[in-house]
Amino acid sequence: MNIVIIDYGAGNTKSVQFACNRLGYDPVLSDKPEVIKAADKVIFPGVGQASNAMEMLKNSGLATLIPTLTQPVLGICLGMQLLCKETEEGNTQGLGVFDVVVKRFSNKVKVPQMGWNTIFNLESALFEGIKNKAYMYLVHSYYAEVCKHTIAQTQYDLNYSSALKKDNFYGVQFHPEKSSTEGAQILSNFLKS
Repeated sequence: MNIVIIDYGAGNTKSVQFACNRLGYDPVLSDKPEVIKAADKVIFPGVGQASNAMEMLKNSGLATLIPTLTQPVLGICLGMQLLCKETEEGNTQGLGVFDVVVKRFSNKVKVPQMGWNTIFNLESALFEGIKNKAYMYLVHSYYAEVCKHTIAQTQYDLNYSSALKKDNFYGVQFHPEKSSTEGAQILSNFLKS
C-alpha cells in the first residue's frame, strides 16, 4: 500500500512514520503534489502555530491540493484543526473541509491541555476495537467545537470534538502515534479502511 505522510515543515512526521513502521507499513514523507495525489492513504500531521503552518501549506501549493484529495486522509492534531473552516489561533482561515470553527480553551483551565484524556461517544469504524472512554495523548490549546462531523468527544473545560469525519476525511485531535496500543489500533483501522 502506498501511504504518504505530508511533510510540509510543521508536522510531527517522524513519530507518525515510526508508528506506521511498527504496524508493518513503510510510508513515504513528501510535500510533492503528484506523490500525495498518487497515494492510497494520506496522513496530514501538524504541530506548532496554525497561521505559520497555513502559510507553509499555501507556499507549497498544498493548501489548494489537500481539500481536493479523494483517498482516505487522516489529519492529526494541528492537521485536524487546519482541515476546519477557521481557527482563532492567529485568526487563520483553514482548508474548509470540516464546517467548524476551532476556538481557544478558556482561562478556567490549564492551557495547553497536555497529557492523557478520554475519548467517548465513538461513532465510526475508525474506532473499531476501541472502548468508550479509552485514553489518548493530547497536547493542544485550541479545540474544534462539537458539530455534525464529530465522531468522538473529549471533556476539558467543555465537550469538544476529539475526532471528525466527512466523506474521505478524518481528523483526530489526539496523537494516535503517542497513544499506546489504542492509538496504534486507530492508526491501523485508518490504514485498513
